[in-house]
Amino acid sequence: MLEKLEEIKQTHTDLTNKLVDPDILNDQNAYRETSKALAELQPVVDLYANYKKALDERQSNSEMLAELESGDELFELATLEQEELEQRVEELEESLRVELTPKDPNDSRNVVLEVRAGTGGDEASLFAGELFRMYSRYAETHDWRVNIIDISESEVGGIKDVSAIIEGRGAFSRLKYEGGVHRVQRVPETETSGRIHTSAVTVAVLPEAEDVEVGIDEKDLRIDRFCASGPGGQGVNTTYSAVRLTHLPTGLVVQCQDERSQIKNKAKALRVLKSRLLEIERDKAQSELTEQRRKMVGSGDRSEKIRTYNFPQNRVTDHRINLTVHKLQAILAGELDPVIEPLATHESAPA
Repeated sequence: MLEKLEEIKQTHTDLTNKLVDPDILNDQNAYRETSKALAELQPVVDLYANYKKALDERQSNSEMLAELESGDELFELATLEQEELEQRVEELEESLRVELTPKDPNDSRNVVLEVRAGTGGDEASLFAGELFRMYSRYAETHDWRVNIIDISESEVGGIKDVSAIIEGRGAFSRLKYEGGVHRVQRVPETETSGRIHTSAVTVAVLPEAEDVEVGIDEKDLRIDRFCASGPGGQGVNTTYSAVRLTHLPTGLVVQCQDERSQIKNKAKALRVLKSRLLEIERDKAQSELTEQRRKMVGSGDRSEKIRTYNFPQNRVTDHRINLTVHKLQAILAGELDPVIEPLATHESAPA
């Protein structure tokens, strides 16, 4: 492991030196690629530096401990510090092993997130709104940026469907486990008999495509422009700033009305469209992943579920790994790590 880490450190040094090379500075693509490669190595290099520092501290403390008598007042303090340093070295070693484990090549990408109310009417739309807020709050805790592409709100203040791009390092590595059907069990506020209702919301999580991967010919696009509207069809503005893109060869449709600028709305819609097209290409190249998004989203039926949120029992259950956490409100407030961490550990475990 140490040999591999030294290689990474040397590569990091070489890339840092390249960034001040005039040839690289004058080549936008080369500079972008070098910066990206450097950013991907930075966490490992920082972790390795902390590891080496901990090793040095452990060695120095061990040498001092060897010179102390057991009755010396510093002996006990040095012994406790040695135990803490041993634990820190072990923790850093484990973190480095995780960092060196081969990763999903999409892990560092931004996320195209789609949340849609499924079975359950108004209750489903209300819960779709809660899930989207959950992901938005989780993004905030990681300093990720949430860009809404398109949103359709329900009459009761929920969300029928919403599309957004979540930008930030490692966004896909954390949120990729969220794709599927999320089921909610609770008593609606309008339910006078206290009967528990079950509703479903579908979530799709796609890695955002890069421009170099997906090219779209303008002649393959039909571009419709219309006035942005709010809940219930109420006009938000009177200019034709909203944009709907139809990719004629595939029939894929994406629309964006979040920005007041037609150009910005088109740019956002293109980002989502490219990600969907990239997914189609990947499915063709990898037969085992064919119809990945369809399987992820399902039909929105209550029976197709990856996770259940049970309000009466304050319980969240992830059915893929039989995980149950009794922190429903905290999770909906954006504290998703108690669910995501076990899923990540399960995925990285040896087969």
